Amino acid sequence: MSRYDTPTLLRQLPLFSALSEEEIQRVSAATAQLRVSSGARLFSRGDPCNGFHVVIKGRVKLLLETSDGAEKVMEICGPGQSFGEAVMFLQKPYFFAAEALEASLLLHIGRGAVMNEIDNNPEFARQMLAALSKRLHQLVCDLEAFTLRDGTQRVAAYLLQERGEGERSGSFEIRLPVSKGVLASKLNITREHFSRILNELSNAGLVHVQGPVIRVLDAVKLRQHVGVG
Repeated sequence: MSRYDTPTLLRQLPLFSALSEEEIQRVSAATAQLRVSSGARLFSRGDPCNGFHVVIKGRVKLLLETSDGAEKVMEICGPGQSFGEAVMFLQKPYFFAAEALEASLLLHIGRGAVMNEIDNNPEFARQMLAALSKRLHQLVCDLEAFTLRDGTQRVAAYLLQERGEGERSGSFEIRLPVSKGVLASKLNITREHFSRILNELSNAGLVHVQGPVIRVLDAVKLRQHVGVG
């Protein structure tokens, strides 16, 4: 994976759109490019947090681990997404781990540079707050799904969410961005339960599954079948 110009990468990220060229250069000086292979551990629970990460290429899973080696995937971060900001602001060690799901390129932006720009640029501070608020909103939505929806509803809601912008009816096709095991953990179900749900939806004539590719045959019928919006 070739090296990219760090200021150029920062300019392409919405989070840094409010920064001037001089400010971009200052942040760039405190930014490291990280190239990691699939399965590489970026950090573990208890490691010190000295900044936050942004995914440029690839995917990273954020996970909680138990003493017996079991894991719960909290979030899957793809290109343009960041993680670790809240821990950075709290100045506490990481309470979760991060691991690359594929060969990835990330930026690590140092805490000192972030705090300096927040002190001097109110618009950048607002964008950081917006990013944290968006993350909090997603966590609340996930909590709602885990507590108020059953496994089938969670899988259906994920499929409907992944169809992107456009019509809410008709058929559409998605390719799972990660393995079924990782996605199942994110949805708080087992891999076996996830496969069983897909089989049930397939037998009901609502989806067609071929490896990582899932075609929803009728979005309206799928929503009605499982009772999700």
